[in-house]
Amino acid sequence: MRRAFSVLLSALLLASCTTSRPIEPASSAQAPTLLRPERPLPAPLTLPPSFALAIQRGTRTPDGRPGPNYWQQQARYDLTARIDTAARRLDGEGRILYLNRSPDTLHQLFLELPLNVHAEGVVRNEPAEVTGGVTLHYVAVDGQEAFWPADAPEGAPRYAVNGTRLVIFLPRALAPGDSVQLDFRWSFTIPKRGAGGRMGYDDNLYFLAYWYPHMAVYDDVIGWFTDPFLSRAEFYFGYGDYRITIDAPAGWLVMATGTLENPEEVLAPNVLARMHQAYQSDTPVRIAEPDTDPVTQPGTNGRLQWRFQATNVRDVAFSLVRQAFWEGARTPVGDRDGDGQIDYAHINTFWRPTAPRWAHVTRYQQHAIRYLSQLTGFPYPWPHMTAVEGGGIIGGGMEFPMMTLIGDYNAAGDSALYYVTAHELAHMWIPMIVGVNERRYSWMDEGSTTFAENQARTDFFPGTQPRLIEQESYLMLARMGAEGEIMRRSDYHYSSFAFGIASYSKPAILLEALRGLLGEDVFWRAYRTFIREWAFKHPYPYDLFNTFERVSGQDLDWFWHAWYVETWTLDQAIAAVEPTEGGVRITVEDHGLAPMPVYLTLTLADGSQVQDTIGVDVWLEGRRRVTVTVPTGAAVTRVEIDPERWFPDIDRRNNVWRAPASTGQ
Repeated sequence: MRRAFSVLLSALLLASCTTSRPIEPASSAQAPTLLRPERPLPAPLTLPPSFALAIQRGTRTPDGRPGPNYWQQQARYDLTARIDTAARRLDGEGRILYLNRSPDTLHQLFLELPLNVHAEGVVRNEPAEVTGGVTLHYVAVDGQEAFWPADAPEGAPRYAVNGTRLVIFLPRALAPGDSVQLDFRWSFTIPKRGAGGRMGYDDNLYFLAYWYPHMAVYDDVIGWFTDPFLSRAEFYFGYGDYRITIDAPAGWLVMATGTLENPEEVLAPNVLARMHQAYQSDTPVRIAEPDTDPVTQPGTNGRLQWRFQATNVRDVAFSLVRQAFWEGARTPVGDRDGDGQIDYAHINTFWRPTAPRWAHVTRYQQHAIRYLSQLTGFPYPWPHMTAVEGGGIIGGGMEFPMMTLIGDYNAAGDSALYYVTAHELAHMWIPMIVGVNERRYSWMDEGSTTFAENQARTDFFPGTQPRLIEQESYLMLARMGAEGEIMRRSDYHYSSFAFGIASYSKPAILLEALRGLLGEDVFWRAYRTFIREWAFKHPYPYDLFNTFERVSGQDLDWFWHAWYVETWTLDQAIAAVEPTEGGVRITVEDHGLAPMPVYLTLTLADGSQVQDTIGVDVWLEGRRRVTVTVPTGAAVTRVEIDPERWFPDIDRRNNVWRAPASTGQ
């Protein structure tokens, strides 16, 4: 999700171009051995006992790979939603087949009802419309009706609801390898801006998400994940196969996660023909317009049933629109199946006449899906990507497998609309393919996505430097001393700004810092290795850290501790520059707490440059000051620390030395 505070913290606009340079061998430090450190030193990264136990059991590995004994639970959903547009109500029924792939015997099951965040009296950390939440009309286990504990006949299954959590007490234990069938009937009043502005309705639009009882994750590290949904931090969902039926009034165009299985039964013939044409076109094709009449079949009693199927996804969402534009095209994603042929994804864009900037979004989606497939090294795996304009529901954007809901962006402008489109589509890789725990570790999701968004922006708008804008957003809050630790649980930051920086900007610019630290080749190998190895699995932060250490061959505990566990900041400074025979002696001081290498660029009188690096080890010895001699063979006119701004230095005013005019230096 892209929220307003992630882009409003900075108005800095920078348009210069930089290129990466490989790390050079560290210069020798001219300093005596320290008897005691002059600064705090980063500690080795300590694994939580539950994660260390997962390594011991072989479900995880110390080097970041899934272990030989890695397992995941599996669920198969068969869901029906009936939308009453007049009453703004959803009535649902569904069956879940839950397969226990774990080595554990389960005596109870946990599910999520995120829309209970709209129930009266439910704990939440943001204001929300009170609509009553979800009403469960029927719950059954293996065909046997379940009851609230106080009402349950002897031997009957029992269930209870606590906020956004639903627990089912099984009448028989679920052994490893066994399965259980759950049946539900439920309903809810559709909130206008539901689940923190992630779903809802507006004129001629419904976007339905979190609309069904969803199995909570049971994983190899913590077991059942039961953290409640409090509205700010997002979701941790497992993978499943879905068959969904949307019962909607005729005249409303429906799109959902998955493949539409009955287009001939629901779409008007001319709309169906244009859809097929669009899906073979590299340029956008208008499939329907507000004055297209009709857009659907007439249905039975004025209603249609739209059937979709999706395999191995973490969630499903759907939209209903009418009197709207529908545009489609295709975009290449690379070779998905290894047959040597380019594969394509279908692109859908739905918007209303009140959002004219959306006429460009099909092109934006084509670029983002194509580019991000290349960037990640993992071709977009699903049949379509659909963007739905959600003015009146959402200001930024929200992601779901194959679906995104984005505001109209009338006031923000065309470039901002591209940014948010690229951001939401980058989420298809994290957390939709790489299934991280967003509720505890929002930064794994939003930070990685902001990083990928910025790469796409740079490609779409050559010459721009979005990473520097992101860096300044972080630095503004860091200078105020108002940030929170990245590894703090996401729902428990002291302010929305601290949450935003720790989740979005800071982890994004730390990936850039890793690029500068490791070099382009090593960084991209580590980044793509993590995505490939953890696709459709559930990594924890330590899997990410360990993958980068394995691929780089470096112990990076100092980096993770300083930047992710602590809120230490970087402030490197040039303290002195003195001419020597054939070179200069440079003294660098580290005024901050976060240790990083020092990248020095020396400009000579003839305009040429010499680069040198002071390795991070001198700071890890506990030093605050180091002096190096750099041979140049000519007079030096300027010395600068990290001119390419790979690292987020909190005060760059002390990063530059210029020769006094009187000396010619």
